[in-house]
Amino acid sequence: MLTVHHLGRSQSERIVWLCEELDIPYELKTYARDAKTMLAPAEYKALDPIGAAPIISDGVVVLAESAAIVDYIIAKYGQGRLTVGVDDPAFASFLYWFHFANGTLQPALGRLMILSRLNLADDNPMLLAMKARLDRAFDVVEARCGEAHYLAGTAFTTADIMIGFSLTTMRYFQPYDFGRLRNIRGYLARIGARPAYQHAMAKGDPGMKLLLS
Repeated sequence: MLTVHHLGRSQSERIVWLCEELDIPYELKTYARDAKTMLAPAEYKALDPIGAAPIISDGVVVLAESAAIVDYIIAKYGQGRLTVGVDDPAFASFLYWFHFANGTLQPALGRLMILSRLNLADDNPMLLAMKARLDRAFDVVEARCGEAHYLAGTAFTTADIMIGFSLTTMRYFQPYDFGRLRNIRGYLARIGARPAYQHAMAKGDPGMKLLLS
């Protein structure tokens, strides 16, 4: 049985969402963050040397890293769904956006989150540089959401699942005002209305306000 080890308010929500979109059987084990440190509890860290979410187990397989887990589940259980074939004109766009989430956007959010906790002066050059880099990353997403229904084009794919966390729950850790980003707000309304997303969030993080605007 595929088991998703879900740490509350973490990137592991991607994997719960993926399983719901595919409508495959899986066991969901949830773990609460430490109330003081907001880090994973010891039992979660024991699953993997890094101890970061997400983690899955599937028989003897124990696997971490969002993108690796998504690729694994799609390859083993996806039956060709939620992905784009190499002969599809959207293949390159799919690859770019699938990796943009954790290759560009999530690191920019994470770096700014760390810098914001150092009580630096508002005009600190490094802080300003990271804010500008994050603005540019969101501007790229904004442009794409204005020209395509989903990131890879007309079809919803795992690229949308990958970026969803960075546009929503990650803003609990690093707030960002989407007031100027009308296209992203429209995109979030589309993915947030998907039944699989709603089911996944209700299961993994019940009661949490979803940051869809």
